Order: sequence, then C-alpha cells, then structure tokens
Amino acid sequence: MWTISITKKRSKLIAIGVVLLILIIILYKTSVCCKFLSSSEDRKSTIISSALKQDLLANYMQQQKVLQQQRLELQKTHEQLARLEEDLRAMQARTPRKYPKVQYQNYKNRKRILITGGAGFVGSHLVDVLMMAGHEIIVVDNFFTGRKRNVAHWLGHENFELIHHDIVNPLFIEVDEIYHLASPASPPHYMFNPVKTIKTNTMGTINVLGLAKRVMAKVLIASTSEVYGDPKVHPQPETYWGHVNPIGPRACYDEGKRVSETLSYAYAKQEKVQVRVARIFNTYGPRMHMNDGRVVSNFILQALRNETITVYGNGKQTRAFQYVSDLVDGLIALMNSNYTQPINLGNPVEHTIEEFAIIIKDLVGGQSEVKQTEAMEDDPQRRKPDITRALKYLNWEPKVPLKTGLIRTIDYFRTELERSDRNAANSKKFFESRDMQRSQRSRFNFDPGND
Repeated sequence: MWTISITKKRSKLIAIGVVLLILIIILYKTSVCCKFLSSSEDRKSTIISSALKQDLLANYMQQQKVLQQQRLELQKTHEQLARLEEDLRAMQARTPRKYPKVQYQNYKNRKRILITGGAGFVGSHLVDVLMMAGHEIIVVDNFFTGRKRNVAHWLGHENFELIHHDIVNPLFIEVDEIYHLASPASPPHYMFNPVKTIKTNTMGTINVLGLAKRVMAKVLIASTSEVYGDPKVHPQPETYWGHVNPIGPRACYDEGKRVSETLSYAYAKQEKVQVRVARIFNTYGPRMHMNDGRVVSNFILQALRNETITVYGNGKQTRAFQYVSDLVDGLIALMNSNYTQPINLGNPVEHTIEEFAIIIKDLVGGQSEVKQTEAMEDDPQRRKPDITRALKYLNWEPKVPLKTGLIRTIDYFRTELERSDRNAANSKKFFESRDMQRSQRSRFNFDPGND
C-alpha cells in the first residue's frame, strides 16, 4: 500500500513536471515565433519603405522629365510666337493702311502744299484739313517741338510726304503754296535757344520766301500777336505798331516775327512774291505740347494732377483764347483770299488769367487751389484782337465756344497723362525686374581673366 501511494505521488509529480515542461516548451516556441514574426515584420517594413522611396524617386524623375518637356514646348511656343509676330508685321507692312476718305481733286484743282512745322500743334491740324480736301501735302519739320505722332495717321498715304529737315537750311522742291509755321511758339521753348529761334524766323523765312520766288508759289507767314508786345492800345488792330522790348527775354521771338513780316513784304515788293501774313493770338486744343509752359496746358495739367494751379502775377492779365479748328479755318481762308495786309486771327472774347484758371478748375474738378506767384518779366498785361479785317475780308470769326473747346482739350490731356503714366509704370517694371538686373550684372560684372 505504501508502495502504491508512493507511486501515485511520483506519477503526479511526473505529470506536473511534464506539464511544466510542455508549458516551457510552448512559451519558448511562442517567444521564438514572436521574435521571428517581429523580425519578418521589420524586414517587411524595410522592404516597403525602400520600395516607397523608389516609387517616390521614380515619380519625381517622371515629373522632372515632364517639366523639362514643358519647358522645351514653352520655348518652342515663344519662338513660334516671335516668328508669327514678325510675319504679322511683314504682312501689315505689305497690307495697305486704311486712311480717312479724302476728297478727289483733279489735276487742275489739286495743289502741292508745303507746310513747315507741319508736325507741330497747329500744323498737324492744318495737315488734316488740307489732306481731307484732296491736296498733296509735304510736311517739313525738325521735330524740336513737333512730333511724328501728330501726323502718323497719314504716313504712307499717296498724297502725303514727311521730310525731316530744318528750314534754317535751304530746301529745293516744287510746290504751289507754302504755309510757314516753323518756329517754337511757347516761352520756355523759344527761350531755350534764343539764337536758334531768331535764325528760324529770319533765315528760315528767307529760305521759304526764296523757294516761293523760285517756284512762284503763294506763301502764308504765321506771325503772332507777340509783335504787339505789351500793347498800349486795346484791343489791338493790325495798324498798331506795338510796344516791344528789343532786348528782353521774349525779344528773340517777338523781334524774330517782326523781322519775318518785314522780309515778307520786302519780297512781295521787290520780287513780286504773293504773301499773306496771319497774326495768331492764343490758341489751344488737342496735340498741344504738354510741357510748353503756356496758360492752357499748365492749368489743365495742374488740375488733372490735383496740384496747385499757379497764376503768374496778380491774375488780372487778360487773354483771348481760340480753338485750333477756328484758327485753321482762318489760315486757309486767308491763303485763298486776295488780301495781302496782316490779319489778326484770334478770339475777341477776353478773360483774365484768374477767371480762366477757375473755369478749368471747375471743368476738371478735383481739389486744386488757385495760387498767385511772382510775375514773369515782360508778360503782356492785356491781349485782345481786333478782328474787323478778318470779318470784312475773310468772313471769318471764331465759332467754337470756350468751354466746348476746353472739354475736348482736357479729354486729350487726360488720355495723354494716362498713356504717359502707363508707359512709365511699364518701363519701371521692366528696368527694376530681376531679369533686367541679372542682365545688367552679367553685362558689366565680368572676369577679365589673366590677359
């Protein structure tokens, strides 16, 4: 019995030992499996991450190839556009331009007309009217104050010719009529080079009159109200001899025009040249030079820019302003007339400079103020034409009301300012760009090497 009990105890112990051994074996195998699984998972994650990197690298390389291809296509597109632009310009050069319809004139009525200073303010408007009338027009201009833009719309027309020439030098062409308008007309311009101004109004006039003599052409001399100086007679008739300072700052223009008139009548008397003389008073309108320093342009620009409107002196000086189309009508009427004495072409309606500044301020609007400044030397105090002769012999008088003409002029100046500001902004944008700076650096910052 004792042996049996011992045997039972041993079997229990053996069974417990076996169970423990089995548990140990199971735990060992489990740990081994876990380690194997974790290592396999690590290997798998490593494999996955390397594959992902390879995929990303492949995608990147593919994108780079696409970008490179797109760059090449963009470059080709730019080159094609450049070629197309060149072809378009060539086609435009070959294609006849569209011009306004001009009146037909037969060979008997069509005239060859020379306009000196024809690219200037008044001259360009005269060109338009005479071109529309069907005449052949030759413009001569040295572009001191004139601009090619003023007559660009006629370039290429069979009836139009533009010659870059200074009338101080002789000109040899065949013409029927001559409008001699060549001369700077605003104080800043004619004071800039007074000797040149005198030459233009003396030697230039001699050349024009000599040409008229050789080809037997009729010539109209554009004189000025400045021949009256600071007048003692008001309004100023053509019979008034004037009150001019011969050595003042304005003398180069005033006396130059007076000599121009004297030359004209000397040629008329001695050489039988057909002469017409127009004494032009203050004129305004589109195509005025924006920086000519005269009353209209100064006031309009200052008002458009919301700057102080500056009135020289006390503002009580008077002026009479005519619109440019009225002046052109008067010039053509004078040329076609048989009247040979000087004729005033101007507006007899008189305004003080201060009144004129207020009118422009009201038309433009804005916050500008009118302010008086120091008076200019030899500034005429009163200026108003007596147009009795023009009414009697030319049946001419101004027709465009002051405010109507000013509105047209203000619109022109506003457009010009916007165009100027836009071009200035584009220019600044270009010259301050990184590409331009890089180009400048590569142009000027170079390595001279060991030479």
